Formats: sequence, structure tokens, C-alpha cells
Amino acid sequence: MNPTGIACCLFAVVLSATAVSQNANAQNRPFVANYDEAKIPPYALPDVLGDVKSADDWPAKRAEWRDLIAAEMFGKGPASDAGGDVSVRSQLDDVAILDGAGFLRQLHVQIAGETVRVAMFLPESAKQQPVPVFLGYNFAGNHTVFDHPAIELPTSWMRNIDDHRARDADRGKSSSRWAIEAMIRAGFGLVTIYYGDIDPDFDDGFENGVHKVLGKPADDEAASIATWAWGLSRVLDVLEQVDVVDAKRVAVFGHSRLGKTSLWAGASDQRFALVISNDSGCGGAALSRRQIGETVWRINTSFPHWFCGNFKKYNEQESKLPFDSHVLLSLIAPRPLYVASAVEDRWADPKGEFLSCVEADPVYKLLGTEGLPTTEMPPVGESQQGTIGYHIREGKHDVTDFDWQQYIRFATRHLK
Repeated sequence: MNPTGIACCLFAVVLSATAVSQNANAQNRPFVANYDEAKIPPYALPDVLGDVKSADDWPAKRAEWRDLIAAEMFGKGPASDAGGDVSVRSQLDDVAILDGAGFLRQLHVQIAGETVRVAMFLPESAKQQPVPVFLGYNFAGNHTVFDHPAIELPTSWMRNIDDHRARDADRGKSSSRWAIEAMIRAGFGLVTIYYGDIDPDFDDGFENGVHKVLGKPADDEAASIATWAWGLSRVLDVLEQVDVVDAKRVAVFGHSRLGKTSLWAGASDQRFALVISNDSGCGGAALSRRQIGETVWRINTSFPHWFCGNFKKYNEQESKLPFDSHVLLSLIAPRPLYVASAVEDRWADPKGEFLSCVEADPVYKLLGTEGLPTTEMPPVGESQQGTIGYHIREGKHDVTDFDWQQYIRFATRHLK
């Protein structure tokens, strides 16, 4: 190689090393969240309706928005039939709960080569007539949702446990987040799955969970949140086959990262009759352009596996996003949508979550629904419920009985 060629090669190596070093430094630098409204950079939101003039125009615009958000944020796919047929491999014996007011039914479902344990907590009346249900992932295993020895422990990798394995001692530890008795007394069931059965929540280069079959995604293909959303749709496939659930009345629910998941599941699969986002924040219901609390850069560096590779180009470039969360919410219209926030959960930008609902409202109104009943953020502890529902409650980043009281009331209005 001549001297010029050698020099060029050395320059390329140095440039590459510099880029890697800069990227590492960017990821390791401290992050200071902004909570000052006065420091929000000026921004203009993309017009969700654009040139749409009538309800008949919306489906085409909706498809355009949906494809754009998929390609630039969550990732496209997987296809509904990716990984082969979804099948129920076994059903455990029903177990009575709540002094006979309800029963537990557990299924082993095969999804893309993974065994997914589905727990259904249902009112006794479901044996006579299918009931509406809330469907949502749990963070730590079905056994943590309700304290009962019959609930199976997951075998998948677990977060926040030393050996990453489920423990019998954790039975019922998250029951305060799941108002199962209130649901059953109101005539609803709960269907829940441990989200790690679909895709364990850590950055391993997409080699575990269903990705062992689905493969590593390209930069515009489904990362973890889109894969979790896909998993919810595959469970809905199963619910269409069982005789105790009315699959046309399924409300998809999620908290935090799983709230982002429920929103994308509802946007991607219009079979979900109602969608609930609890404290979903950045990448969920909150407007990214406000840059309050968690930002696009912060979420992409802390959780690089959640969103597709293309979303990284909007790190510290929120103004260049061709959409914002109000567009994501609009994809759920005209189906009922509930968004909830908490006063102490500033990281998730409660005001940004509410404003997103306000900005999605024109689509709901165009499609002939009541939409959001107010343009003013309601007082703490007051639920505003139209076709879009919203509340902000006292307390921290969590799911509480107050939240479930509003969700049950909202679902009763729209699904019963």
C-alpha cells in the first residue's frame, strides 16, 4: 500500500475510534432532568390531521402515521404470523378464588418457540357467559399479582433479583397494583402475562426470548416494546378461542414501559376495544418536544433495546421528530382511550401526557366521538371521562386502587 493509502487507513481508524469514544462519553455523562416549564424549548407539534377534511379521509392518514411511527420509533412488525402458529399447549385445572366469586384459569401458550404462562382471573359468571377483560403484562411474574399457591412461577429471566429467577417468597408482592377483586365484583376479568416470557428486559442484542426465532431486527424493525405489543396481540389470538372471555371486549392496559407497550399494541391492533396508559411518560403518552423529565436521549441510552435503531437519531433532536405522542394517541381513535398520571411522577411529565390527549382530541371529534371533555388539566383526583379519559392523582409512579376505580368505571361505560 502506498503512503497515501496508509495515511487514509490510519485516519479512518482514528475517526472511528473517536466516534466510539464520543458515543461512550455521551452515554456515561450525567443527566440532569428539566422540570422547569420556563426552560421548555419553543416547539411546534406536527398537525395530526394535516389535509384530512372528513372522517372518510382519516383511515389513509392513520395508516401513513402508523407506518411512520413504526419505522422511526417502535420498529415495524413482527408480522402476525411470525414465529409460526400460536397454540394452547395445556390448560391447568380451574381454581376457585375470592370465596367462590371468581376462579383462576392458567394456560401454557406457545408463541414463537417460547412457553408463555397466561393467568386469567375471572368472575364465576364467565362459566355461563363470556366476560370483558383487562389484558396486561406484569413486571415480576403472575405469582406476584395475586397471592395463591396454585399460580405457577415463570422460568424466564427476571429483573431485580440476584439470580434472575422467580421466587416463591414473592407471591402476591405486587397485588396492590392489580385490583382483581374489584374487577371481578364489577363483572370483569384480568388476563395477565409476565412480559419476560416474550422478551426478557435487558439489552442482549436481541438474542433471547422470541427473538431466538424472530431474529435480530434491522434499524427500522421491532425492538422490545413493539415485540411486547406483538405478544399482547398473540395472546388476544388465544382469547378469541376460549369460551370464558369476550374477545371483542378486551381492554389492553400497561404501566410505565408497559404503558408505552399498551399504547403501541392499541395503535397496531384495532381488535383491542379499549386502551389504558398508566404513567407511560417519554415514548408513551408524554409529548417528547417538551423535554420535561425523561428525554429521548435519556431513554435511548438507558434502555437501548426498547425502541428501534432509527429512534436514536432523535437523541437531543426532538424537534426533528416527524410526529409526537399526540399522533400515537390519535391512532387509537375512535376507540376509548384512558391516560393517567401521578403528581410525584414528574419524570413522566404529567402535563405533557394531558396535553397529548388534548392534541389527539381533534381526531376523536372528527370521527364523531365525545373525545376529551376538557382542555384544562383537571384538579388532582378528578377523572374526566369522555371517549378519552384522563386523571392525575396524588402519589408516585405506581398503579393504585384509585387508578383502577377510574379504569373500571371507564370500561363499564364503554364495554358493558
